[in-house]
Amino acid sequence: MNYQVVSAHWPIGGGETGELIRQFDWTKTSLGLIKDWPSHLRIKVNSMVNSPIPQVLMWGDDHVMIYNDGYKEIAGDYHPRALGDKVSAVWPEIWEWNKTILEAGFRGEVQSFRDQVMVLNRHGSPEDVVFDLFYTPIYDETGKVDGVLCTVLENTEKVHALNALAQSQEELSRLTNALPILVGFLDRDHVYRFANDGYQEWFGLAASDVIGKHAAEVIGNAYYAARIPLLQKALSGERVITDTVIKRPDGEERTAEIRYVPRFTSKGEIDGIYVLIIDIEDRKQSENALRRSNERFRAAVAAIHGVLWTNTADGRMLGEQTAWATLTGQRFEEYQDYGWADAVHPDDREGSVASWQAAVASKSTYVWEHRVRRHDGLYRTFAIRGVPIIGSSGDIEEWVGVHTDITEQREAESNLQDHASNLERQVRHRLRAEEQLRQLNESLEARVESEIAERRQAERALQQAQKMESIGQLTGGVAHDFNNLLQVVAGNLQLLAKDIVGNAQAERRVGNALAGVSRGAKLASQLLAFGRRQALEPRVINISRFIAGMDDLLRRSLGEAVEVEVIASGGLWNTYADPTQVENALLNLAINARDAMEGSGKLTVEVGNAFLDQDYARTHVEVTPGQYVMLAVTDTGAGMAPDILDKVFEPFFSTKPEGKGTGLGLSMVYGFVKQSGGHVKIYSEVNEGTTVKVYLPRSVADEDREVVVQAGPVVGGSETVLVVEDDEAVRNTVFETLTDLGYRVLTAKDAQAGLNVVESGIPIDVIFTDVVMPGPLKSREMARRAKERLPHLAVLFTSGYTENSIVHGGILDAGVELLSKPYTREALARRIRHVIANQKQVDQATAPRAETVKPVAEVAAATPKTLTILLVEDDFLIRGNTAEMLAELGHQVIEAGTGKEALVELESNSIDVLITDIGLPDTVGGDLAVRAVAEKPDLTVVFATGESHKPDNAPPGSRLLQKPYNEMDLAAVLAGVNAGS
Repeated sequence: MNYQVVSAHWPIGGGETGELIRQFDWTKTSLGLIKDWPSHLRIKVNSMVNSPIPQVLMWGDDHVMIYNDGYKEIAGDYHPRALGDKVSAVWPEIWEWNKTILEAGFRGEVQSFRDQVMVLNRHGSPEDVVFDLFYTPIYDETGKVDGVLCTVLENTEKVHALNALAQSQEELSRLTNALPILVGFLDRDHVYRFANDGYQEWFGLAASDVIGKHAAEVIGNAYYAARIPLLQKALSGERVITDTVIKRPDGEERTAEIRYVPRFTSKGEIDGIYVLIIDIEDRKQSENALRRSNERFRAAVAAIHGVLWTNTADGRMLGEQTAWATLTGQRFEEYQDYGWADAVHPDDREGSVASWQAAVASKSTYVWEHRVRRHDGLYRTFAIRGVPIIGSSGDIEEWVGVHTDITEQREAESNLQDHASNLERQVRHRLRAEEQLRQLNESLEARVESEIAERRQAERALQQAQKMESIGQLTGGVAHDFNNLLQVVAGNLQLLAKDIVGNAQAERRVGNALAGVSRGAKLASQLLAFGRRQALEPRVINISRFIAGMDDLLRRSLGEAVEVEVIASGGLWNTYADPTQVENALLNLAINARDAMEGSGKLTVEVGNAFLDQDYARTHVEVTPGQYVMLAVTDTGAGMAPDILDKVFEPFFSTKPEGKGTGLGLSMVYGFVKQSGGHVKIYSEVNEGTTVKVYLPRSVADEDREVVVQAGPVVGGSETVLVVEDDEAVRNTVFETLTDLGYRVLTAKDAQAGLNVVESGIPIDVIFTDVVMPGPLKSREMARRAKERLPHLAVLFTSGYTENSIVHGGILDAGVELLSKPYTREALARRIRHVIANQKQVDQATAPRAETVKPVAEVAAATPKTLTILLVEDDFLIRGNTAEMLAELGHQVIEAGTGKEALVELESNSIDVLITDIGLPDTVGGDLAVRAVAEKPDLTVVFATGESHKPDNAPPGSRLLQKPYNEMDLAAVLAGVNAGS
């Protein structure tokens, strides 16, 4: 045995295990001190510890283990205690294996094991591992085996990966084999690396026979040569899709869709292409069959002189329609959408479009006929049939239709029909003659009676039609003439009343006559209402409060035997209507209901908000959809049959006995509601009662307060009034009335004569003119031209007929003063004073301001302090002028145009004086003054008005400033206020 001196740093190198060997106490083992180890042991250990390959040396009869750093991973948790220990102690779980191996090794056998599977506990629990193991005997100089060297290569992860890969490939094969397509993969050298069973079907080769072969070997050299450009294109990164006919192993040729899809690596490089082959033979045959079917269909359409077209699911013609363009000569952009209808005859166009849209909506076959203008301008008759193509979802995918020229067919049918009609007419004449002869022979008397009854029925129908046609034309003229007649009678009766003062019997008779005039005026008003020709004075009103104020009137009118119930919905909207006409309509409906109940029953008046929608409007063409205020009157009377309901709104129709009622009540309601832009509906059942519902348009404006006109004494004047009236009796009556009131009166029989009087230069203060008069010059134009010549002229119109130049849609034009016929002496007197006062104040407001004269200054000086004045006046010219005069007098002015604005200013400002007009748009000046003084007891009130007296409810200490007034008048009344006088 050759022993040598060993360095303290032996073994040389060896990493961690080399250092452990150097530090290990080998005396505890059979090997003893390192310096005593034989040279062949030291040489092998030094070589082993510096090897990168995992190795372990098992030495001596007790198999002591020495290993290198590579073996540490193999030892796992057994390292480092395994160094210097025995194999049986370190690896008890595989000792039986190692025991057999070591016995063979010590006999000198060289052994190797590939992918040897073992179960080790190197990490505390059993695990399956796979090794490549190589066992080499180590001999001494004498040839004796002293140890066995084991080289260990762990393949566990590699084997697992290979197994997973094999499983993945197997799963991929099963998946692609389940698909009805061929799937393969070619590398860049056109060698198959994957193939499924589809190759057996298409090329007669099993998948295993394809993998590893070149493409030419699989698909044939000729076919491969044709596919090389496409393969190269795919390998350059482009997806390739082609349709190709392939002859299969059984000799059948089938069309296939071949796809080459490049595969990119994680680095973005192309390492090959996927090959997909899909059998599309059945699809190709279906496409060919469809093409042949379409060709046969086009040929059939052409054979019957038909024009084929298609439309979208919603019925619009889109895209190229060659046949239609050829027929009509329309350009592409002309027939798109519904442009095709322009080629349809104008008389047929609307019906064609409507019927087509109905068919589209109902998804039903479209059958129609119309005339179409050809490219040469001639119209031909076509039969149309359009069929919807319904998809699987039940929705229309498109429409396919054909226009078939049937012009000759229709002409032939027409000729044949004419011939048949002639024959039928001849037969009918003969049959009629025979029947007439038979009837004459059987019952001549019955035939005569029947013909007489038919004639009478025709005469009644003719009379009714003539009455309905003429009543609308006559109503306006009758009402106009009737009002003129009433005006003559009323005017003369009022003049006569002055002459018989003190004669009680005569006064009573005149009073009765005036009452008759009033009833006649009411009848004329009902005629105008039916004809929708009454002059309405609409205001924004709340019907709920309006009806509450009529409660007593309703109960007195209906009697104690009628129970009255009023139902008003909360949050009721306002409406824009004439309150007087609303009152008349409600009274008419209530009285009709009372008569229907024969004086005893229950009457229900209901008001509420209503919305008439598009569906309702479609069935009631005169209704505009929107929001309305509904007034309903319901009775418990006898009700009416349907045939009666159809006639209740006709003028002069009445269900009451003769002599009771004029038959104009419901006609008046109907005319007023229609003139107000509303709607009226009646419901009735025999023995159940009747409900009449009136719908008036909603108004979003604030409610107008009722203006109470102060009566006061009748006041005349000395101004000059020009009366223009074509009716001589009316003209004379007005002349006497105005003369009696102290005015200087001029008269003219028409507008031209009135203008001549104006142009004569005679001073005139007021023109009082009828609206409707004969002659080319209208009264409105006469008044305009007169105002141009006499700017300070006041104008008052009068009329008993409203469809004229100052009333439009039943509404009086803005800025126009109208006194409706018939009118009383008192109404005429007040209205004349009113227009004169307003005109004078407007004149003063628009006149140039003069320098303040000394008397004004002296009066203004009597006011030692500046007053805060709230000026309330609805006429902006008067308000602006008055504010300017007050400011020049040194006072602070706050302006308001309505009572509502005035109350807001009173709450937010300290006011000394309130100057207000009496007639305001939303309230009465007296009421405003009462509320103002209640809030501010120290407030002084001045009424600026054309009236000659203050309101009845004027607060104590209030002052009157009569229009027209000037700066001197203002200064004087304010000085008086300040002085407390």
